[in-house]
Amino acid sequence: MAMDDQILRKRLLFRSWHRGSRELDLILGGFAERHLAALDRDQLDRYGRLLENSDPDIYDWLIGSAPWPDGIGKDLWRLLTANLAKDGNP
Repeated sequence: MAMDDQILRKRLLFRSWHRGSRELDLILGGFAERHLAALDRDQLDRYGRLLENSDPDIYDWLIGSAPWPDGIGKDLWRLLTANLAKDGNP
C-alpha cells in the first residue's frame, strides 16, 4: 500500500529534525520546513533516500568535501545548497 503524500511529508519532517547530530538537525530540519510542502512524490522519495545515509556522509556532501551521490537529483541538490546559502550555514 502506497503511503499518502502528507503522511510521508510528516515522517520526512520528523526524520529531518531528528538526525542525531545537531548540525544536520538544523540544516535538514530547516530545509524540510521550507520545502517539503512543495516537493512532488518523486522528490519526496529521493529526499527520503538521502535521509537513509549517515550524518557524516550527508554533511560531507553538503559542504562539498565528497561527491554528491547518484540518485538524489540535481533539483534537490540545488534546493539544499540554496537553503544552505540562505541560512548562512557551511
